[in-house]
Amino acid sequence: MHYYQFNIGDYQSHTAHLSEMEDLAYRRLLDWYYLHESPIPLDAGEVARQIRMRSHSDSIAIVLQEYFERTADGWIHHRADIEIEKVGEKSVKASASAKARWNKAKDANALPTQSDSNATHNTLPITQDTKHKKENKRGSRLAQDFCLTKEWIEFCVSQRPDLHPAQTFDQFKDYWTAQAGQKGVKLDWDATWRNWVRSTHAPKRNPADIVRFTVPSKNEPDPALEKIKADEKTTRPPNLAELERMAQLRRKA
Repeated sequence: MHYYQFNIGDYQSHTAHLSEMEDLAYRRLLDWYYLHESPIPLDAGEVARQIRMRSHSDSIAIVLQEYFERTADGWIHHRADIEIEKVGEKSVKASASAKARWNKAKDANALPTQSDSNATHNTLPITQDTKHKKENKRGSRLAQDFCLTKEWIEFCVSQRPDLHPAQTFDQFKDYWTAQAGQKGVKLDWDATWRNWVRSTHAPKRNPADIVRFTVPSKNEPDPALEKIKADEKTTRPPNLAELERMAQLRRKA
C-alpha cells in the first residue's frame, strides 16, 4: 500500500508514553509494514537497516514487543492487517466494476448483427446529423488560405458576366478576412459569396422607371367631372336672334 489512513487522536492516545526515538521507530515500522504488506523480518539488525535506525535498536525492540506480535514469518500488526485487508477488498471490487464497465463499453461499440442493424439503423444517422447541424450553427471565419473554387467561378460568370471572378473574389476575401469579431463569422460562406456577386456594382434602379399609380382617396365621383358632364348635356346651339346680337357686338368692337 502506498496510502493508509492515520487517525491522529487514536495514535496519540496509544503512544503518548513513547520517547521521541520510540515514536519515530513506531512510525517508520508502520510505514514499512503498510508499504510491503508483509511481516517485519525477525532479524533486528535487518529491521534497523530497513527503517534507517541502526543506532537505535533498543527503541525498535521496545516498539516491536509492545505493538507487534512475533510469528514464525516475522512481526505482524493486527490493526494494520485489518486495514490492508479492507483496501484489498476495495481494490478487488473496483477492479470488477471497471471490468464490467469495460465489457459494457465493448458491447456497445461492437458491430451490430443483421437483426440489430434493422432495429438501430434509424438512430445513428439522426444522431450524427444533429451533431453536424450543431457544429454548423457555430459558423466560421474565412480561412486565409481559402482559394476561389470552380463552383464560385461558374456562379459569378452565369449571374454577373460583367464581373471578373478573380478580381471580385480578391475583394470579397480582403473584406471578410479583415472583419474583426463576430461580424467576420458566417454560417454559410457559399451563400455569402452569392450575395456578394449579386450586389457588387449592381445597376441602381432609375426612379423614372418606377410605375406610379394614382388612386383616388375616396370611391365617390369627382364633383368637377360630374359638373362638366352635366353642362355637356344642357349645351345647345345659339338661335338667330342670339347670332345677330353677337354680330352687332363684334361690329361695334
